[in-house]
Amino acid sequence: MVEKRMNSLVKWALILFVLFSIILNIVLIGIHTNRAPKCSAQRVQPLRGKHDERSGVFADLTREEYLQVQQYMLKQKDLDISTNQITKPSQNFLFLIDLSLPKKADTLAYLDGKSSKPIREATAVVFHGARGYLKEYVVGPLPKPTYHRDVTMERYKTELPITARTVTIGEYVLIFKFLDDEVFSKLGKLLKESFDVSVNKKMEAFEQMPRGVRSGDRKTWISFFRDMSGMYIHPTGFEVLVNHESVNASDWRVERLLYNGQYFYTVEELRQKYDAGSVKKIVYKEMTDYGSLKPRNKPLQLGPQQFYAEGKRYSVSNNHVLYLDWSFAFGLSSLTGMRVFDVRFKGERIVYELSVQEAMSVYGSVTPGMMLTKFLDSSIGIGRFAHELVRGVDCPYEATYVDTYRYIDVPVPVRFRNSICIFEHNMGQPLRRHFADFFHNSYGGMVNSALVFRTITAIGNYDYLWDFIFYQSGSVEAKVHATGYISSSYMVDDSLKHGHQVAENVLGNIHTHFINFKVDLDVLGVKNMFQTKDMEFVNVSLPWMPEHYAMVPQLVERQLKTEQEAALRYDTKTPRYLHIASNKTNRWGHQRSYRLQVFSFTGDHLPESQPEERAMSWARYKVAITKQKDLEQTSSSLYSQNNIWNPAVDFNKYIEDNESIEDEDLVAWVTTGFLHIPHAEDIPNTVTVGNGGGVLLRPHNYFDEDPSIHSPDGVYFSPGSEESCDNNRMACLAQETCSPVMEPFTYDGFNGVMKFDDWV
Repeated sequence: MVEKRMNSLVKWALILFVLFSIILNIVLIGIHTNRAPKCSAQRVQPLRGKHDERSGVFADLTREEYLQVQQYMLKQKDLDISTNQITKPSQNFLFLIDLSLPKKADTLAYLDGKSSKPIREATAVVFHGARGYLKEYVVGPLPKPTYHRDVTMERYKTELPITARTVTIGEYVLIFKFLDDEVFSKLGKLLKESFDVSVNKKMEAFEQMPRGVRSGDRKTWISFFRDMSGMYIHPTGFEVLVNHESVNASDWRVERLLYNGQYFYTVEELRQKYDAGSVKKIVYKEMTDYGSLKPRNKPLQLGPQQFYAEGKRYSVSNNHVLYLDWSFAFGLSSLTGMRVFDVRFKGERIVYELSVQEAMSVYGSVTPGMMLTKFLDSSIGIGRFAHELVRGVDCPYEATYVDTYRYIDVPVPVRFRNSICIFEHNMGQPLRRHFADFFHNSYGGMVNSALVFRTITAIGNYDYLWDFIFYQSGSVEAKVHATGYISSSYMVDDSLKHGHQVAENVLGNIHTHFINFKVDLDVLGVKNMFQTKDMEFVNVSLPWMPEHYAMVPQLVERQLKTEQEAALRYDTKTPRYLHIASNKTNRWGHQRSYRLQVFSFTGDHLPESQPEERAMSWARYKVAITKQKDLEQTSSSLYSQNNIWNPAVDFNKYIEDNESIEDEDLVAWVTTGFLHIPHAEDIPNTVTVGNGGGVLLRPHNYFDEDPSIHSPDGVYFSPGSEESCDNNRMACLAQETCSPVMEPFTYDGFNGVMKFDDWV
């Protein structure tokens, strides 16, 4: 009896165990079914091309090359150079080392396998404070330099005065000390009562440029702002004009002061009148931290993310990129910023060089800190301020990030981690599509996936987002968006003539943004021409009703034959289609060409009667076409900002010689931008939406058909084949899902910020 009972218990125990196992397996299967496998980091399809080591001819200098050039220059005892970051203006300072691009003809011969590699050289810029001039030297050959030569006159056809130099960290240190000794120490009561300045609480400085009104001037209006988040939108109403023309700080002096809209000749005059109560005083008042970018609300949900389900379809090797049918080399100049070279589509070179040249702004104000301000950012260094990009915000999380090295106003080359990003991006709309509603019902379309090459430069208050975008249709786009903080001034009488009030006592100053790109297109070689196309309405007789007339659009085509003809000004009507064309034709007999399509909302350009305009004469033109010359490398220069009245590079001289542009190697200089009238929504930051411009390089009769029709991204189905995966990968996406493998989030960008201390 007991034995039977034991057998029964064992039987039930086994049954319960089996049931428990079945239930557990069902649960585990359910859990693992809902957990998608990790996406493969390996690309499913092989690359369509091979990386080309010859792209290294355009590569930025390596850390070792920077150091080799620096050490070579230090060994030249006759130059007597210092690399100490707080070198005084009266000494000789090695300010900049950068790649010196080889001549185009030599480079093309090398890229096309017709000659040996050009000699690799660097440009070294020395501020000869002890001698009163600036010099540019070419140093080579790299990696082990043995020679240097002065190329200043060759490049600029003029000597460069010492007053044309960029303000260095060393000079800023002396300016801040001068202000402490000659201004702040003598105005303690005013600074405390008006701005709550104390030993532990200071104000921040922001300077006006250019520094004066004539060549040789170095007189800077310095505006002071509260030491708060986004200092640029916290003006105090206190400005000081400092004359620092001399390379000896002992000769510097205060020439004017502005306090609450009132001018004073000396610090003592302001102090005496303030103490006597004969000036309208500013009374300090606590302000909310309205400039802070700290989120007002905690994030509750993660936004959409992009990842690569089958590995990346592009590859980056050194400074060379492959993406589907595209390939290009890239670099980042400390002065002009982002640039790409030898851009090829399906193996054919389309662009020799596409690069940022200049970012310029002209401000309006009733107060001196903004009244004469005309910023030329390449004179400070556009690429210089390309800091680390924030993963998942500045670029998609899974982008490829590239480090860069720079040597500008530093004692050693500085590494900027993750300062370039490259990623393929779903642009959010089809590249092309058609739904056939009538007759042959079908759907054909293609997602607009493109490769984006990006950097972001934070130049003072503004952040510029620079993109070069490579589309599967054979188009390339260069575009810029502006964000960051607006520049502002303290409100006084008549301020509202120059902008809008955006906070208490804060005026957002009206200003322009002009951006210049260099577009060196080589359409099937270097023998090209410039054509325009547009439309006009023509009154024509109808063939079947000769007595009846109708206005019909008609194509208007022209070929422009000289540089002056092809300098298309912003203040005149320009044709809507602009083409760099080859003599070769496509299957249909039309000249193969690339079109320049400019997107711009620029304000008015500075009148040419103004002496400063010569330094920005490129902004006269929406597009200007010139014959390619190695000595016409840039539209602006490092020296334009501080010698704006007698610029080292006057772009208009490229056009004045009026050379032929028929069957020549042509360069297009494209200007875009926007007018910015600041408004309340610019607080705390200007948004990128609507604030930008660019140029699109589009094939125009270059191909016999749209090249994207050969892309594997195409989708096609007809009634009855909607669920087939043969020509529609989207139909199988549900079965192919995977979860991404994410890199850990890191950020090291604050190590590369400008520091006002001695690196030695």
